[in-house]
Amino acid sequence: MRKSLLCAFLAAGLVLLASPHSKAAAKTDFDICWTIYAGWMPWEYAAAEGIVDKWANKYGIRIKLTQVNDYVESINQYTAGQFDGCAMTNMDALTIPAAGGVDSTALIVGDFSNGNDGVVLKGSGKTVKDLKGMDVNLVELSVSHYLLARALDSAGLREKDLKVINTADADIAAAFDTAEVQAVTTWNPMLEEVKNKPGVTQVFDSSRIPGEILDLMVVNTRTLQDNPALGKALTGAWYEVMALLAGSSPQRQSAVEHMAKASGTDLDGFEGQLATTYLFDTPQAALTFVNSAELPKTMDKVAAFSFDHGLLGEGARDSKAVGMSFANQVIVGDRDNLKLRFDPSYLQMAVDGSL
Repeated sequence: MRKSLLCAFLAAGLVLLASPHSKAAAKTDFDICWTIYAGWMPWEYAAAEGIVDKWANKYGIRIKLTQVNDYVESINQYTAGQFDGCAMTNMDALTIPAAGGVDSTALIVGDFSNGNDGVVLKGSGKTVKDLKGMDVNLVELSVSHYLLARALDSAGLREKDLKVINTADADIAAAFDTAEVQAVTTWNPMLEEVKNKPGVTQVFDSSRIPGEILDLMVVNTRTLQDNPALGKALTGAWYEVMALLAGSSPQRQSAVEHMAKASGTDLDGFEGQLATTYLFDTPQAALTFVNSAELPKTMDKVAAFSFDHGLLGEGARDSKAVGMSFANQVIVGDRDNLKLRFDPSYLQMAVDGSL
């Protein structure tokens, strides 16, 4: 899954293994990791169908796509320098590699959660305000935790008004079946399972905060700078698959069936997850989003949440501790500690047809 308990202290330790200041020599072989989630299944398809190889061959390089079963472990391995890139959320990109000192670039903003994450209550609870005084089970310090905080904001509540119960993602659905658990915050496919139980109400979901929970392909900045062919090949492969998914041809049907099977669900289940995943299915759509004034504002909110929950490291004095750069030379945070970059240059190449 794309979300898990975040270990900022571990990320900080990994900086010793992966100094962002070390020179990454030009090379021809790259390894990119990913984990199963609807928004990242196009990477599996692109690898299986030879699309990644086609684009890599165009630039005289080789790219291996490696599936890692544990999401947070995949990010830790990337942070430690074992992978050149990794699929992760925007919050995790900030709080693990960037907070750990590894300069990283969000090469591709693939989608945002548009209902894939939600807050569900049992019984008489019908609104977010009914969470007051309750225990809420979720994966603590994950984007589910962030979603809950944003839900509480919408109702004038704070986390002190309830109690968060840390629960592993694999245990959420089973926990909700017990009498003790009255509220959960989770993501698909668990969300679909719990919200369809009788007598429950989904009181908030990520469609209420569009563009805030982002799914990215993140690459090491130094590696990308020294090897622009990697950025070109990954971007080209991604948007070839996006063009396929945006159509209605028999090939799209075959591709979606392939992704559904590879992700461990059936066609209807996967189509349901895609329906609540807002894919930026063209380079122009992604470029417009990345160039917008809203993205820096969103990441400022994410940084504030992360600081409040101790995810920016022990040395962080405030939410501005980690610098982030965006299009149009916008900087959020410490410009002398830029560690997360939203670079639109490869998207612009895709829009211009120059890949």
